Amino acid sequence: MPLDHTVGSITVTALVDGAGPFFQPREAAFPDATAAQWAEADRRDPATVTPDGGWWLPFRCFALRTGDGPVTLVDAGIGPADSLAAGWAPVPGRLPAELAAAGIDPADVRTVVLTHLHSDHVGWAGELFPNADHLLQRAELEALARFHPELPARLLGPLRAAGRLRVVDGETDLTPGVRVLSTPGHTPGHQSVLVDSGDDRLLVTGDLLVHPLQLVDPALPYAHEEDPGLARTTRVALLDTLARRGPTTLATPHLGTPFTPLEPHPPQS
Repeated sequence: MPLDHTVGSITVTALVDGAGPFFQPREAAFPDATAAQWAEADRRDPATVTPDGGWWLPFRCFALRTGDGPVTLVDAGIGPADSLAAGWAPVPGRLPAELAAAGIDPADVRTVVLTHLHSDHVGWAGELFPNADHLLQRAELEALARFHPELPARLLGPLRAAGRLRVVDGETDLTPGVRVLSTPGHTPGHQSVLVDSGDDRLLVTGDLLVHPLQLVDPALPYAHEEDPGLARTTRVALLDTLARRGPTTLATPHLGTPFTPLEPHPPQS
């Protein structure tokens, strides 16, 4: 069954589209990590480690809903068997079944926030959600040459033609308590989603962080970031800000567990 986490009146549901081993040795993805950092990351999140010492990678989306109202979906998974991620991800994904298990009709999804345009985050976007606007940062669209060459024809063109592509610049309020944050670096227009009730908050990270190593040391670069320096600055600054504000949960696509408490900073004297 999909797992839920509640922030104020908003229920956040983690939906697993699939899982499988990463396509390269994990040490190649994080070449600067030390043995001590690997050991601490594995202690914190043993579900990310395969029996042979590789990286086990879940692929999650997150549904946000107040009561039985309209749904905001963050990311769209790896997709069906013929998706853009088929060359490397464990397709077909099971998002339609996960939505059904969570009691969510795809027709009730009114906004799909695509954190970025990598193929494992856009797989079910488009036709599965006929009533949904699909929200992207303008900077992401302006960097299309960096992504899968079939994206314009298979996804973005049809969305634009149907009037269901929503382009934003920077931070944007979606619904009460839900805000899109610009978190560039992993890709030029990467975005995350903050759910905030005042005394409790949750950050749907997208690929702002992809492995527990980046909780051990948020400054660690990931080999598949477009701009590692910018990604590091964004990640360190945002996690630091949230930790100082108080209790925060991280909702992550690729960590072993979907909801991870962010360790708070000690009170300042």
